[in-house]
Amino acid sequence: MTTVSITNSLIPHSVPKQEIIRLENIFKVYGSGETEVKALNNVNLIINEGEYCSIMGPSGSGKSTAMNIIGCLDRPTGGHYYLDNVDVAQMDDKALAHIRNKKLGFVFQQFHLLPQLTALENVMLPMAYANVNPTERRDRAVVALTRVGLEKRLNNKPNQLSGGQQQRVAIARAIVNRPVVLLADEPTGALDSRTTQEVLDIFTELNASGITVVMVTHEPDVARQTQRIVWFRDGEVVHSHLTPNDLAHLAV
Repeated sequence: MTTVSITNSLIPHSVPKQEIIRLENIFKVYGSGETEVKALNNVNLIINEGEYCSIMGPSGSGKSTAMNIIGCLDRPTGGHYYLDNVDVAQMDDKALAHIRNKKLGFVFQQFHLLPQLTALENVMLPMAYANVNPTERRDRAVVALTRVGLEKRLNNKPNQLSGGQQQRVAIARAIVNRPVVLLADEPTGALDSRTTQEVLDIFTELNASGITVVMVTHEPDVARQTQRIVWFRDGEVVHSHLTPNDLAHLAV
C-alpha cells in the first residue's frame, strides 16, 4: 500500500484539547405505551478534541443509536447534545444538514459511492453542497485521494476498484470538507484482515494529524487500535474509558 501522509491542508491544526462532543442526559425512545422501547437511557458522554475513540457493545445496546445522534442523523427524545460547543439536539432538518456538511465526516461499512461517478467526482461531491468553487473542489479532492494512496485511481469508477480502495475513496470524501469529527460506523465490516489494517492505518494517521475519530465496531481487534473504548449495554454507557488492554478482561 502507498504510504499515507495526512497534511494540514486537510486537517485542522491541533490545539489544546477541549470538549468536541458532549451528550447530556440523552434519551431516545421509540414507540409508546406497551410498545415503548428505550434505545438510550440517560446517556452522558464526553469526547475531547483529538481523541480516537471506539464505541462497542452487543447488538441492541444502543451504540448505533448513539452514533446516529452524534452524527446529527437523528434527534434525541430528551437531553442535550453539544457538538463543538453548540447544542444541536433539537435543530430542524435544514440546520442539521448544514452542521453535518460543515462539521462531520462519515465513513460507513457500505461505501455509498455513486457508481456512475469516478473516484474524483465522488470526493468532489460534498464540496458542491458546501458551495466550494469548482476549481478548488478538484484541487482538494486530488489532495484527499493522494493522501489515502489513490493518486493513480482518480478516474476509476467504483466497479473498477477493490473493496479497500472504495473505502479509501469514502475516507477521502469524508475528510475533504475538513470536518471537526470523523465518524466511522463499522468501517472495516466488509473488508478482509489485510485491507482492514490498511484502512485502520489511515484512521490512525488522520487522528495523529489532529482529527477526532469516533468509530462503532463489534470487532475487538479493531477497537484495540483506538485509544479509548466506550461500552454500551441496554441503552446505557456502562464503561466510558476502557483501554485496549481492558477488553481482554471485560465480561461481555
